[in-house]
Amino acid sequence: VAAGLLLAVAAGGRGSSAGEQESPPGSRFVCTSLPLDAAGAGCPLPPVPMQGGALPPEEELKATVLQLRETVLQQKETIGSQREAIRELTGKLSRCEGAGGKSGAGAWKNEVGKGKDTMGDLPRDPAQVIDQLSRTMQTLKDRLESLEHQLRANVSYAALPNDLREMLQRRLGDLERQLLSKVAELEDEKSLLHNETSAHRQKTETALNALLERVSELEKGNSAFKSPDEFKVSLPLRTNYLYGKIKKTLPELYAFTVCLWLRSSASPGIGTPFSYAVPGQANEIVLIEWGNNPIELLINDKVAQLPLFISDGKWHHICITWTTRDGMWEAFQDGEKLGTGENLAPWHPIKPGGVLILGQEQDTVGGRFDATQAFVGEMSQFNIWDRVLKAEDIMNIANCSINMPGNIIPWVDNNVDVFGGATKWPVETCEERLLDL
Repeated sequence: VAAGLLLAVAAGGRGSSAGEQESPPGSRFVCTSLPLDAAGAGCPLPPVPMQGGALPPEEELKATVLQLRETVLQQKETIGSQREAIRELTGKLSRCEGAGGKSGAGAWKNEVGKGKDTMGDLPRDPAQVIDQLSRTMQTLKDRLESLEHQLRANVSYAALPNDLREMLQRRLGDLERQLLSKVAELEDEKSLLHNETSAHRQKTETALNALLERVSELEKGNSAFKSPDEFKVSLPLRTNYLYGKIKKTLPELYAFTVCLWLRSSASPGIGTPFSYAVPGQANEIVLIEWGNNPIELLINDKVAQLPLFISDGKWHHICITWTTRDGMWEAFQDGEKLGTGENLAPWHPIKPGGVLILGQEQDTVGGRFDATQAFVGEMSQFNIWDRVLKAEDIMNIANCSINMPGNIIPWVDNNVDVFGGATKWPVETCEERLLDL
């Protein structure tokens, strides 16, 4: 009880004891409650006998009830204050977990193994990823500090229940470990991306260097002409030392088509536009007009006479086809088929690895030229295919409708060397050659 009760007696005269005069009739007693510490300070009254030696039960019960009620109210107020603080702390902790946990614990665990972006829509550039992650970590750190500051302002941290403090520390520790783990993973990914980028850049640079070298070679080889095929070989004299040589050789062939443009007015006969010799056979393939003889095609030293007439000093387009099956051959002049035949070296495959000469007939592989058989004039667009071209294709080539290089021997500048005074010159256009017919 907050205060004790003392009985003060007030009457019309002094109080009496056993040996003193009785109080006059009509006098009365007045009871007043005083604090306990006031009993000995200034009111030294003798104890007054009370009924039953104690307070009346009603008064004692009433004082006890008041004291309990005050205590209950105080405890209720304290509990309400603590409950509100706990509720506010729990809400803030949930928001903290929602801000960091959704992009952290759940998303990271679900997406780490997939190699995806797990911090939202982070850019894939490594430097931007690290920068974005740093900003995210700083934001979370500021929010945690703000949360702790608000907790200190609202309720004493020490006043929180032990279980709640441990749970908060555990949650914050888990979030921090998840952030550090994600940082480590992103650092590893940055390193891998850097290594892959370096390897890819090295491969790209190697390919570009090879391409530049190839372009440089082509530019050097074709510097004299607008296009690598826009040239002609000129053989103005009948000698045994003017000729051109094809750098590439032939594979084994079971059929072929040879086409070329040529212009000559030499007599008697224009000579040998081209010859192909292999070890053991100098006349593997030869086209020749010698003396007063007609133009002849030799294959494996077998001869077929061709109905071609090209010694008028004009440009003419010549095509010859042959197949080993029954030795079938065809002869075209200016796109028109003028002759055909068979049994020209039937079932004989053209041997590979020989030498292909322009303007001379070979008696040995690559040599022993005879001036009387040399070609005199100009030639261009010498192409060889490993098949028999269709008549319409030959017509389209001859009338300048299409440009179709040979798939075995194409007419390109860096594939033709000239010797003994033979020269290369820019050639007339295909349309100009047509006008010359």
